[in-house]
Amino acid sequence: MKNNRRDFIKLAGLGLVGAGIPHLAEAERPEEVWKLSQRNHQQQFNMCGYAAPKLSTVRVGIIGLGMRGPGAVDRLSKIEGVEIKALCDLIPERVDKMKAKLSGSQHNPEGYSGSVYAWKKMVDRNDLDLIYIATPWDWHTPMAVYAMESGKHAAVEVPAAKTLEECWQLVETSERTKRHCMMLENCCYDFFELMTLSMKRDGFFGEIIHTEGAYIHDLLWLNFMKASEGGYQDMWRLKENFRDGNLYGTHGLGPICQIMDINRGDQMDYLTSLSSADFHMADKARELAEADNYFASFAEKRYGGNMNTTIVKTKNGRSIMIQHDVTSPRPYSRLHTVSGTDGYAQKYPNPKVAKGHSWMKEEEMKALEEKYTPEIVKKVGELAKQIGGHGGMDFMMDWRLIDCLRNGLPLDQDVYDAALWSAVSPLSEWSVAHRSNSIDIPDFTGGSWKNNAPVEITLKGGGTTKVIV
Repeated sequence: MKNNRRDFIKLAGLGLVGAGIPHLAEAERPEEVWKLSQRNHQQQFNMCGYAAPKLSTVRVGIIGLGMRGPGAVDRLSKIEGVEIKALCDLIPERVDKMKAKLSGSQHNPEGYSGSVYAWKKMVDRNDLDLIYIATPWDWHTPMAVYAMESGKHAAVEVPAAKTLEECWQLVETSERTKRHCMMLENCCYDFFELMTLSMKRDGFFGEIIHTEGAYIHDLLWLNFMKASEGGYQDMWRLKENFRDGNLYGTHGLGPICQIMDINRGDQMDYLTSLSSADFHMADKARELAEADNYFASFAEKRYGGNMNTTIVKTKNGRSIMIQHDVTSPRPYSRLHTVSGTDGYAQKYPNPKVAKGHSWMKEEEMKALEEKYTPEIVKKVGELAKQIGGHGGMDFMMDWRLIDCLRNGLPLDQDVYDAALWSAVSPLSEWSVAHRSNSIDIPDFTGGSWKNNAPVEITLKGGGTTKVIV
């Protein structure tokens, strides 16, 4: 594993993904995946529970103003103690649009655009504390690593990494620089997920036996939408589906890992993964190519299967199921299923809880909600719903991140979570390619999971940051 900053800069300096710019994260060869899965990590510094020095004002630079970035700009602008100092995107018009939107506010960011090296120039500024990364997946790790090497904390969209090599880069860089690397897993801040985490801590479920998470979302239409029509730049999201595995598992995985105290009392041990055949992607590409030559190259590609199911065994003998399907015509679901020795909960299609064979009645559910609604929801939940971002969970995530940085608190999600939750993707690809044989899951904590404290579910030491509405 290389730790030389020059190597990272050389990699990261290629710039943002755009037409004609190659992807960075090349698929690891099977033997490399296997070798990296067996790696023993000697922890340099434990970032779990690490509290960086307080920042009364969090000076932010945001990279990527396409699908997710504009929402982040809007949300962060409404949080006390945030100063948006810089905005960057490959396309100048996007930067101009966001600057105009902030006109008249306390934020007057400098824009960076038009060059594949623009984001590096922004990160090199000495007046930034946090780099917020909302770019295509290939750039998440290079940009986060470069940010940490430059003395900034990194907040990076999901997944934080695409390869095991990148997962290790994130961990080693965060430990060496003592800079936070938080993957922006917003679903950890959804309302029912937070409630079930509170229930678990109170012993409602007893011992956790099994959990389920998923990303089941019919996005066939969006994957094939051109950028000129509102789709992804350079069709990058469609290209990700050339891979076959659990490509986008963190939305379902993050909340259940927190409930199971993964990295903080238990650890993933090994996984096995199976994919169905592709019943939609290739057919859709050929259909579109008949009418539009733009899709001709996509018609010749092989795509991952519709449904991937990945099963994980933990060190403490518990099980996890994670599913991924972005092409089948079926209702949206992240499953969020929690099964314990004393209780059970599932979120979709409607949040339900049971203590036995039958579901709890409506009045019982209301009593549970009243008892187990956590402090963060009571503090900013209603404001979060008004401000928006996937029903409010995006805003609660951003508010909590800023509040932790301003009060010198450990983050709810650390670099080990970013690496582990992201690692399921390349490991599942390996398993799918090897007839669903199992593969070990590396311990990115270097054994510290045995003593790391669970995620703090109160606002102890914080909760002081106001919302500007």
